[in-house]
Amino acid sequence: MSTVKPHAVCLPIPAQGHINPMLKLAKLLHSKGFYITFVQIAFDKLQNSGFSSKGINGSFQFQTISDGLPPDNQRGVLDLPSLAYTMPVHGLKSFRELIEKLNSPDHDSDSPPVTCIISDGGMGFSLKVAQEFNIPGIIFYTLSACGMLGYLYYQKLIEMAYFPLKDESDLCNGYLDKTIEWTPSMGTVRLRDLPTFLRTTNPDDILFHHSMESAQNAVKNGHLILNTFEELEKEVLDILKSKVPNLYTIGPLCLLSDQICQPELNSITSNLWKEDERCLEWLDTKEPKSVVYVNYGSFVIMTPKQLTEFAWGLANSKFSFLWVIRPNLVEGGPEAISGDFLNEVKDRGLILDWCSQEKVLGHSSIGGFLTHCGWNSILESISNGVPMICWPFFAEQQLNCLYLCKEWGIGMEIDVNVERSEVESLVRELMEGEKGIKMKEKIVELKNKAGKATQHGGSSYIDFDLLVGKLKGEIPNSSQL
Repeated sequence: MSTVKPHAVCLPIPAQGHINPMLKLAKLLHSKGFYITFVQIAFDKLQNSGFSSKGINGSFQFQTISDGLPPDNQRGVLDLPSLAYTMPVHGLKSFRELIEKLNSPDHDSDSPPVTCIISDGGMGFSLKVAQEFNIPGIIFYTLSACGMLGYLYYQKLIEMAYFPLKDESDLCNGYLDKTIEWTPSMGTVRLRDLPTFLRTTNPDDILFHHSMESAQNAVKNGHLILNTFEELEKEVLDILKSKVPNLYTIGPLCLLSDQICQPELNSITSNLWKEDERCLEWLDTKEPKSVVYVNYGSFVIMTPKQLTEFAWGLANSKFSFLWVIRPNLVEGGPEAISGDFLNEVKDRGLILDWCSQEKVLGHSSIGGFLTHCGWNSILESISNGVPMICWPFFAEQQLNCLYLCKEWGIGMEIDVNVERSEVESLVRELMEGEKGIKMKEKIVELKNKAGKATQHGGSSYIDFDLLVGKLKGEIPNSSQL
């Protein structure tokens, strides 16, 4: 075996929900003796974030590449089509230049040569660069196993003539209620449950094809990392394992990190919004399990009407709540919450721009979570035993919601149109209703399973050790990575 320190280059998609799990994986690898280069897209929001370039003891560095978009582009949900066009061209060129620099004998750095590249599923161009430099490359999909399977189903939708839609009216005439075979336990799923990029009449839709091809390329690569655990998604994972010879399930990463990561790594962060810590002091004043946490993630946008319905639904429930409202949450720009609403909730509501979600969900006062069903949010909620109300927005969040509500019994869905009466009713049911009690019992069971999976000897702990051995070349045939 080589005595050279292993050097992992980690490349996430430029979005908070992708940066966070990749950064956790990078810290885990660092704790196992890897030199880490964490690569991000250079843009204005990143420079104003908690992004750090200092690293730890010279063995954890940050680098940036270009994606071809202007620096002031926000890389939000409306910019995804542009990113899908520019990233495979400009991103590939810039990433190739970075790897060439890192491996150059003249590179002014103490870093060892790059020994492996770990990239997000949406940054599959990195595999081409890995092949060019004869460096092992592996894909880390930061979504659920069921979401991954959803993208792999896209080819079937083409073959069955379900994609593209025949007419825009198919979005609302019941067409999306057509079902296709899914898994033995789930039976069938509706088209509306599958990742939302299929909802177009354009046969050349860039997001549909980019998502499908990214998933297919990850499977062809033969190696795949997922932030999930065997006991949560066993049936879907068994299907994926039949397609991917080397599948590593190492989640929930938030719990595995607690088991393995060195404390000094906690100082390394990369937040695209500044976290407001005053919410933790506010939560300290609340009774256990008495507060609803509301956060729609980093991509969701909504209309002023939807915001208003959510607001008054929360207000009318009479429960305390902590609500994260990003500056770009509301369609068309920031939308001021009405004075009447603020007066109504002044003693039991706290609204802020951003927060440390892991710390909030781990606080004893949190009793429920109103979420967009992003996979990080779901795993963090399960890890802390907090049941959910679901308002999926796009991509594979609809599939996540289906599993939360139907398969695992730890969530309840809000209609996409949002009515304050429904929000009020579901919040009350979540916090004090009979169904809410059953959901709490089920999610505590999953919390315990997640804890066991990430402890020494657990399924995720074992898979992470296997991954480390593979990346270090300590396992036979590792050169085939």
